[in-house]
Parts: sequence; structure tokens; C-alpha cells
Amino acid sequence: QVQLVESGGGSVQAGGSLRLSCAVSQYPRSRYCLAWFRQVPREEREGVAAINDIDAAIYADSVKGRFAISQDIAENTLYLQMNSLKPEDTATYYCAADLSGDPCDLRDYDDFSIWGQGTPVTVSS
Repeated sequence: QVQLVESGGGSVQAGGSLRLSCAVSQYPRSRYCLAWFRQVPREEREGVAAINDIDAAIYADSVKGRFAISQDIAENTLYLQMNSLKPEDTATYYCAADLSGDPCDLRDYDDFSIWGQGTPVTVSS
């Protein structure tokens, strides 16, 4: 069973950077999609970025050009590099895994069956 543990959240001023990490207990052997989502209390969870087994990445429009998702399979780690942070990026960030073999789709978080516990990010103006 794949387990996910996020780290790297914290507080930063607007314009700053953070790198989130997600430790993957066991990298999937077949097709997969790993993603970062974020959520603010009383709002819907939002897909931020996703990457699949052939390193194809997709991004939400709100983070394109600022965030970069990557994975180091040898280190069993998924990353999210966040640059030019804005106050509206403040949220709890979750990594998630979709092992169905379907293409990555950030619009439907129900496709993702495995979730980490989240790591909070606060961006002050």
C-alpha cells in the first residue's frame, strides 16, 4: 500500500519560495499519477499540479510559470517547487496518488485514492 507524507510547508512573504516534499513509501510499478492539491477552509480542494509515470506534468492556470512539480523515483520523493508566492497561495497542501492508470486530471480529486496528511503554507503580504 502506497503511503504519502508531506513536508516543507511554512510561512513566507509574498514573492518568496518554498519547496514541498512528499515521501512516497513505495513507488507504483505501473501507470500512475501523483499530484499536489491545496485546500483553504470552507472551500473546495483545488488541483495544483500533477505528474505521471512518464514525467508528463500538468498545472492549474493559477500556478503556471510559478510552480514546478518533479519526482525523484530513486529517492521515492515527489516535489513541488513554489516560486513568486502570493497570499492567495495560502492553503494546506496535500500530495495524492491516482493508481487507476487513467490520465492525470486535476479537476476530479475523487480519482485520487491515496492522500497525505497535508502541510500548511502561509504567504503574507
